[in-house]
Amino acid sequence: MQIAIFTVDAFTDQPFRGNPAAVCLLEDELEESWHQKIAREMNLSETAFIRKLQPTDDFSKSSCFGLRWFTPTSEVPLCGHATLASAAVLFQIKRNVNSTLTFVTLSGELKARQAGDHITLDLPLYFSHPQDFQEVKELVKIAASEMTVQDVRYSPETKKLLVRLSDVYERSDLEKLKVNTQELLLAEKTGKIKGLIVTLKGDCHEKQGSYDFFSRYFAPWYGVSEDPVTGAAHTVLSSYWSQQLGKKEMCAFQCSARGGRLKILLRDDGRLDLSGQTAIVLKGFLTI
Repeated sequence: MQIAIFTVDAFTDQPFRGNPAAVCLLEDELEESWHQKIAREMNLSETAFIRKLQPTDDFSKSSCFGLRWFTPTSEVPLCGHATLASAAVLFQIKRNVNSTLTFVTLSGELKARQAGDHITLDLPLYFSHPQDFQEVKELVKIAASEMTVQDVRYSPETKKLLVRLSDVYERSDLEKLKVNTQELLLAEKTGKIKGLIVTLKGDCHEKQGSYDFFSRYFAPWYGVSEDPVTGAAHTVLSSYWSQQLGKKEMCAFQCSARGGRLKILLRDDGRLDLSGQTAIVLKGFLTI
């Protein structure tokens, strides 16, 4: 059995930047255990599997597909960058004729549409709530080291902890931050937290570009030490920074070693438009 597979760098227009995702196009049903085996083999933060919902569906003509995402260790309920990568494969490789694609996922129906040189994802928006600092003191200490923390929030729907650094810091301070993800695993074993966001207010005057906020994201509970650019984390970050800044339209940068740029629009219907570019860097076949 051969499976068409692609590697797509998401939230960037340059190869080897942004967040790489593997995308598999499933012409036929795949034995359940093979999803995890393939994701482990690809060893990227996520591998996406696009499947036909009906045998007569066509990757070039149909507008609705099933979509699942796997880290090297487990299936995840939502992955923004691998959804962006999946849409790029259908639009750019398969030349899908539809302007908007719908993906049926564990997080409901997600839509992707072409918007100039960007692809825009229609994603859910999740809110975070003030978190008792004493309950997560050890996690915050590991994540922020000796830096001053301004706010700590928790998103129960996504199980993400948001740690905001003081406004006295700059992007370079966040980039230099060292986070021991093994210590995060040891400090949190309850299952309440599955991802940790460290974020910082942006600087519209910085030389590298105008951004409303910066972030880094760590998910060792899913086998991902640091995710380069994380769409799912921005479903939480977008609501938080919209409230803090009084803005519905923002531009964000996730400042991992690879780095990636995200355009954000909070819609009036309570959902999120998240836009980014892609670079397809590998095309091939898996033989199993």
